Amino acid sequence: MLLVVDVGNTNITFGVFDGEKLEATFRMTTKLQRTSDEYGICIRDLISHNRLKPEKIKDAIIASVVPNVMHSLLSSFIKYFDIRPVVVEPGIKTGIRIATENPRQLGADRIVDAAAAYEQYGGPVFVIDFGTGTTYDLVDETGAFVSGVTAPGIRTSAKALWEDAAKLPEIEIRKPGSILAKETISSMQAGLIYGQIGQTEYIIKQTKKETGYKNLKVVATGGLGKIIAKETEEIDIYDPTLTLQGLRLIYNKQNRGK
Repeated sequence: MLLVVDVGNTNITFGVFDGEKLEATFRMTTKLQRTSDEYGICIRDLISHNRLKPEKIKDAIIASVVPNVMHSLLSSFIKYFDIRPVVVEPGIKTGIRIATENPRQLGADRIVDAAAAYEQYGGPVFVIDFGTGTTYDLVDETGAFVSGVTAPGIRTSAKALWEDAAKLPEIEIRKPGSILAKETISSMQAGLIYGQIGQTEYIIKQTKKETGYKNLKVVATGGLGKIIAKETEEIDIYDPTLTLQGLRLIYNKQNRGK
């Protein structure tokens, strides 16, 4: 079995694949400092909790946007799984050609999402990941990553509201019953959700206008992406496991062990 690992700014998301089948997913908080032993024991326990056997994990692949966790995380795989994982970094085969001005500045997570969307849905494709930041990435019909937009994520915006405005409370992020809010909590929810919908729709429409891609397929992923995808016809597909599938697809291109 293959263990795929997406190290994001907020969470580390794991997926266990048996061939093409995603058998289990689980998460850990990224911001906690952990030793290689803590990572190793915790990952093995989480695999076991999902009724899978850690010793069945034969290889792993990691995409990370948080460099300071990588030493301990990689060491944990060597020590507890006897594996040296594939790392998504410059030079790795992805099936995507980076056609931006500075390819090395592009986050591994965006490359993985782009590779997954292009391989699974074809091009041109517009990939939106609703994470700590909301990213909008364009892959053309030839599989070239040609441009990207980066905006604050919904939770990031919410956190800025309640941390920087003394009288605003911490709230649940969900769509309120109406945009015509009559009290503080629903007014914040309306601003966050409807503001994100408006931003998303405008960026998609402007991208279609500037590229001329009338057939542009729009694929969304990320935890809060489901809320937004339900509220707009501009998003064609919501795929919650896009990044994990992308890691599997990229792993398969490496001819590991062959």
